[in-house]
Amino acid sequence: MSEIFAKVCPGDRIFISTGCGEPQYLVRKLIEYVESNPQAFFDTEILHVWTLGVAPYDNKKLKHNVRSNSFFISHHNRRAVNEGEADYTPIFLSEVPKLFRRRQVPVDVALVQVSAPDEHGYCSLGVSLDITRAAVESAELVIAQVNSQAPRVHGDTFIHLSKFDHLIVHDEPVLEYQPPELDLELAGKIGNYVAQIIEDGDTIQVGYGSVPNGILSSLSVKKHLGVHTELLGHGVVELVKKGVIDNSMKSKNRGKLVASFCMGNQETYDFIDDNPAVQFKEIDYTNNPLVISEHEHMAAINSALEVDLSGQASAESIGGTFYSGIGGQANFMRGSVLATYGKNILALQATTGNGQVSRIVPALKEGAGVTLTRGDLYYVVTEYGIAYLHGKNIRERAMALIAISDPKFRPWLIKEAKKRNLIYKDQAFLPGEKGEYPDHLETSRTTKHNMRIFLRPVKISDETLIKDFYYKLSDKSLYQRFFSIRRHLPHDELQKHFVVIDYTQEMIILAVKRYLGQEVITGLAQYCIGEDTLSAEVSIVVRDDFQGKGIGFELLSYLVTVAKSHGLHTFTAEILPDNNAVYSLIEKLGLHYDRKWEGGLIHLVIHLK
Repeated sequence: MSEIFAKVCPGDRIFISTGCGEPQYLVRKLIEYVESNPQAFFDTEILHVWTLGVAPYDNKKLKHNVRSNSFFISHHNRRAVNEGEADYTPIFLSEVPKLFRRRQVPVDVALVQVSAPDEHGYCSLGVSLDITRAAVESAELVIAQVNSQAPRVHGDTFIHLSKFDHLIVHDEPVLEYQPPELDLELAGKIGNYVAQIIEDGDTIQVGYGSVPNGILSSLSVKKHLGVHTELLGHGVVELVKKGVIDNSMKSKNRGKLVASFCMGNQETYDFIDDNPAVQFKEIDYTNNPLVISEHEHMAAINSALEVDLSGQASAESIGGTFYSGIGGQANFMRGSVLATYGKNILALQATTGNGQVSRIVPALKEGAGVTLTRGDLYYVVTEYGIAYLHGKNIRERAMALIAISDPKFRPWLIKEAKKRNLIYKDQAFLPGEKGEYPDHLETSRTTKHNMRIFLRPVKISDETLIKDFYYKLSDKSLYQRFFSIRRHLPHDELQKHFVVIDYTQEMIILAVKRYLGQEVITGLAQYCIGEDTLSAEVSIVVRDDFQGKGIGFELLSYLVTVAKSHGLHTFTAEILPDNNAVYSLIEKLGLHYDRKWEGGLIHLVIHLK
């Protein structure tokens, strides 16, 4: 090995394969050589994307010999980068092959891991194709560790033995990657919300991190998903084995799972080994927004460190502290929404630091890198719900994000948002149990006319939706519900009576239809508990163009269920004498009622038990 490493000159740039593809034996031998020949090996730069294994070149003792330059930071070199002992180059990973091939960043030496050659003399770059092929084709000196335990992956990974200057045969287990564990309950909550957005037949990309990986099991209920991604992890392989991912409906590379590199465990590597259904492509292909946009129904799922109330997100730094890197997230988040019926999803835990720090913040920390701009985000998902931001104004965005933040931080976010003039100065808010959104009451129903609707309690972010609903009602519907045809509903009344409610004393259930991410209210049912706490005044109204489709029945039926669970015995209502639709609904539900005339109106008492 000494005679090989003796060819490395002072000032050379040495490339090392990405992540789990790191040639561990070669790197160890390289460091041993540097330690024993410090004068011969001076001011050398190590180029890499993601260090998971051997990283002694960040050792302070070798600072005059080797300095690392990473295109993406991992926990192994995070300290060194932030203390100025190592370098970080912020760049889209899809642009790195171009840097190498144009020699804007020259690669003098490439250390790579390859599979055993086949009978034709071709080795596979295995789990690390990404930027590795470009480095091999650009380097002056290529040293390959032939590892029979490295999987032989199909696609653009094959390189002939003649392209390598030196071959070192050494078998060892391929590095395995285990993402930080996400609490199962938390993962289930976030995953269930993501599953509401992902549709059968979607092609998905899943980014790096504990949240994207942890929520994948929630997609087990889906069918015929496809994959076009940068990173292939074990969670995706599990969905393939379950039959959820079959790539049968992809509009590009149909039947093939396309990725650029893999970070998993031995089971993952066994799955991709010599599997013709798996195709690895270079990262300037997989991450190209134009290629991504050619996939109809493309859905990108990624995460972030923090999101501010205007819709900016940082996934690469915490303030001025470099944490990871630009990577490929922005490429996928932008490319996906250029696709026909495409969408992007930013999924994150609402807090960090054992729940002491909110990831949803008034503004990104000073010095933070803006990975996704205000114009990029469509969906943001936490364990508290879904915020759809695309096409929303700043006030609507802020309220939507506050609604999915951790409840203990909502008063602070409301206060800060007012201070920054992001929301109404008189925006109301009920802290604690009174204002805590009961997400367990969300459910879906299919009406007798086979219309799928989503039933959920009202949120503090629903003001615009309810305003739009109100102004779509006809004079007749307004009069039957409000005994008035008043054509205005000002902000203060709207939030007081319909948006900011005490969930312990009243309930508003909305019947919602979703169109391209946007929600439209088709009906509204409401009850307010009376002084005796066993009875509540009830009302219901359905938008005119959705009447006669069974929405009213589903709304009232569900409201009765909710009321019973809260210990209510009766509903009361004041209705007009000719409002026969109410009688029809009550009778269809099989409920008994009493009625009497009172001042030109009919007073109903509906028995729930």
